[in-house]
Amino acid sequence: MSRLRTRPTRDDTRDRLFEAAARVFEQDGIGGASIEAIAAEAGFTRGAFYSNFRSKDELIFAMLEDHVERSIRRNMEILAQHKNLDDFIAALKTMDRARQDPLARSPLLHIEMILFVARAEKRRPELAKRLRARRKLIADIVEATLKDSAKGPALNPPWMASVVLALEDGFRLHRLIDPETTPADSFLRAIGDLRRRTGLASD
Repeated sequence: MSRLRTRPTRDDTRDRLFEAAARVFEQDGIGGASIEAIAAEAGFTRGAFYSNFRSKDELIFAMLEDHVERSIRRNMEILAQHKNLDDFIAALKTMDRARQDPLARSPLLHIEMILFVARAEKRRPELAKRLRARRKLIADIVEATLKDSAKGPALNPPWMASVVLALEDGFRLHRLIDPETTPADSFLRAIGDLRRRTGLASD
């Protein structure tokens, strides 16, 4: 009879470290967070941390990579079911937020991690790589959902992706600073308003 596996897999360990790091970063700030505190929050030893990541910087890059990968997977799953942009946006509005990774759930953590990486010039190429991946995701969605539109060929999906991404990050920052006047759905509402004003809406 086979014995039940009691030790977490490498992926399980990384996920627990991601979640623990998110809580510690939010509480103490990235600069004030220690590897010991992150490992303890996850229920691991310092050695368990170092068996997965060589440093706090490597952990942060892994969290950013995980965020991008999950975003791509999540959005592609929705796109497979909703080819129309209006339907796609509606599906995003009703998406289960509990399925999202720590960076998607917390505007504070997302902004703080971006600033942490951007402050050091040597880290910026890694951040830029992930920014390009986010832009490509949005460009692919724009192209797929508007390809049958009469105005579709005149669009520039990569540029639209840059505009949409800047808008999303801006509303994320506004919600962090002033949540009372920046509803959680502000970004998606803004996208709908832009579509109607530019004549791209289907209605």
